[in-house]
Amino acid sequence: MAAVENPLLAIGGNRHPAAADWSPNGTLAFGAGRCIALWNPDNSSLHGVSITLKGHTDKVNVICFLPHHEEIILSGSVDRTLRVWRRSEGYYCLAATIEGIHSGSINAIGTCPQHPTIFASASADGKVAIFSLTVLSDTVEIKHLQSLATKPKFYPLSLALFALPISDSAIILAVGGSTTTISIYISPSPGLDFTHQANLSGHENWVRSLTFTHEDPSSKSSDLILASSSQDRYIRLWRLHPGEELPPASTNNENKTYGLSTRLSNKAHMLHLDESSQVWSLTFEALLMGHEDWVYTAAWNPSTKSSKDLQLLSCSADNSISVWAPEESSGIWAPVHRFGEISDLKGASTATGSAGGMWNCLWSPDGTAVAALTKNGSWRIWRYDPTEDRWNPAVGVSGHTKEATSVSWAPDGGYLLSTSLDQTTRLFSQWTTKSANSWHEFSRPQIHGYDINCVASVGLNRFVSGAEEKLLRVFDEPKVIANILETHCGVTSEHSKDALPNAANLPVLGLSNKPIDEHAPTPMENGHIPEEEEEDNDEPRKKSEHVLPEDTPPLENHLSRHTLWPEVEKLYGHGYEISALASSPGSSLIATACKASTLEHAVIRLYDGANHWREVKPPLESHALTVTNISFSPNGEQILSVGRDRAWSVFVKDATGKWSLTQRKDKAHTRIIYHCTWVPSGEAFVTVSRDKNMKIWEQQDGKWECKTTMKFGLPITAVDTLGEIVDAKCWIMLGLEDGGLELFSVEDGRWECVEKVEAFDTRITPDKAITKITWRPRTDGGKVKEIAVSSEDGSVRVYKVSLAMDKTPES
Repeated sequence: MAAVENPLLAIGGNRHPAAADWSPNGTLAFGAGRCIALWNPDNSSLHGVSITLKGHTDKVNVICFLPHHEEIILSGSVDRTLRVWRRSEGYYCLAATIEGIHSGSINAIGTCPQHPTIFASASADGKVAIFSLTVLSDTVEIKHLQSLATKPKFYPLSLALFALPISDSAIILAVGGSTTTISIYISPSPGLDFTHQANLSGHENWVRSLTFTHEDPSSKSSDLILASSSQDRYIRLWRLHPGEELPPASTNNENKTYGLSTRLSNKAHMLHLDESSQVWSLTFEALLMGHEDWVYTAAWNPSTKSSKDLQLLSCSADNSISVWAPEESSGIWAPVHRFGEISDLKGASTATGSAGGMWNCLWSPDGTAVAALTKNGSWRIWRYDPTEDRWNPAVGVSGHTKEATSVSWAPDGGYLLSTSLDQTTRLFSQWTTKSANSWHEFSRPQIHGYDINCVASVGLNRFVSGAEEKLLRVFDEPKVIANILETHCGVTSEHSKDALPNAANLPVLGLSNKPIDEHAPTPMENGHIPEEEEEDNDEPRKKSEHVLPEDTPPLENHLSRHTLWPEVEKLYGHGYEISALASSPGSSLIATACKASTLEHAVIRLYDGANHWREVKPPLESHALTVTNISFSPNGEQILSVGRDRAWSVFVKDATGKWSLTQRKDKAHTRIIYHCTWVPSGEAFVTVSRDKNMKIWEQQDGKWECKTTMKFGLPITAVDTLGEIVDAKCWIMLGLEDGGLELFSVEDGRWECVEKVEAFDTRITPDKAITKITWRPRTDGGKVKEIAVSSEDGSVRVYKVSLAMDKTPES
């Protein structure tokens, strides 16, 4: 049996400062909903996310690779559990689950590089738990050693573990959270209890990140430097020095604080071990100022070889990333590189309720690249160019951050549109100018203020979307997107590019994308008049469209600002939020429905794009409750609809173009009918329901009758049929409530002869219910077909499957 390939897996990252880690073997793992997504940013083929690990039952907050054991992943979740994953035969599998220790959401995990068998976890129940981990040949053993209570003083949000210098086995634990102080604990050796030693004061807001390193990484006896980042916009460095004698800077009451030492406390905290005479001092070292909003993460460069090479990476809600290093002459810490987004382009700050900025940042194992998670759930990459001494942006990954509600192929299969409850519409296509032929997001046509429920392509250059509002919106492809799809993906436009509209932007406080007016004056940047207009020019400078990159797909900064499609029409008529949308093949007619609890609103409205998007009256009446799905027959002459009222309806267009109801089947299923689809010949259709049944209906003597009923173990939430007959068979893909996908074939015309072809490996299927399935519309005669799938887990996936598989008869 041929393997099923998964060339596209697009999913956004969770906005949490600890929900990602980059292992020494190159794998970047990040939380994606309640899954763990694995991605290799150094993959030459730019494949993107390769797989998602399923096991948690709620959002993943923390991910950490076990030091010196890259085959082990530790994860913590809102589901109050810790899980241990182990790589075996190329896949990560769930090896252990820790339950019952925490009674709140897991917010942090700390590991010790020198003692990888010890790790700590912190949760919203105000508890820090210490564990030992033993990796055996076939199992992983976890033992709970100790619990430290921080409640009611504060709730822990960050942890850091490290071996103390000049000691064989002593370990230090730093805990920060919803308070301005950092709690310090030490343990004489792994396995023994931690005792509280000191509280470091200085921050003026919550502490979000903690990380240790040796001042001289080449010497394990050198001082430790603790970096703490806070919502007070500052990063503080603390020095841990062995012995009772204070370090020289503290003895002379000096620290690297940009001249603010008179306002900052430099109290020396002495740490003692009861079992020995060893003593360490912990003093304030430096204050790093430069960010303008909350600082979420701080991380030391893992490739540092000496004290001269020390570098600290930080990211902030101000949309910037900074690389800090001490000056050679003075030792004062200052940002040596700063990248991200410039201040005059950023949005609101966290003080006004914004959740923007960079939520997480990571060093690559060799320290030559940086990854950062944006507010949109996308991962951005920068790579260091030593010849120019600058960080250059590179291709990252992106995806939806909430439930993906619908997908729709362009009529020629050139690109894929997806919508989500994260209020965005995204366009994915294949980058064919590279031999790898990888999938990427090429446009973000719609960034909306409402959750988007459905989308449908209408021709090669237009689509319609419906959201949690009473109207539908029509968008036309701009020239800049048509150009990049042609040059990068080989997708041609059905219209002349000169006839396409300009790129669009979204007005402040607006919901409608407006085309850029080339004759409008350029807005002032940073409050300054552009140099060209400072002189006595009678004509203002025209506003130019943004130029997208020629050698890569659009990067996140382009996608979030410069790839909107202009909105050309609004379609009114419905009284409630849009629930279903379909477009007629070969024409610009669309059928729509909205949420309803009465006959008056449970109607299907038709709009004709060829007639200036006027509504085709009268609306189609049949259903009593919400219509959940609409499907046009292959020839566009019939409409099939299903709904919450457990009924299906078939409407037919007569010679005059008028639509009328020909048959309604009440109690077609015993529960809500989720989806429906026609077979390629139009002689039968398929319905699937929450009652766990798939039914095939055939027309006999002018009436549609059920020919086949198949029972499944779970509700069936989505279905689609391949738009062509292959090997005299019709091919049906089903999506289940648990994210499962199953492929069936049925002999054309013999609808009772259903055969199960393939149940997709659960390791490559989504983690939650399938919301939409659609086959890629290509008739090249081959037997390798592609299927797009959207899911409630937020993922959009494309599968490549061969139809020349062994078939297993379905009983």
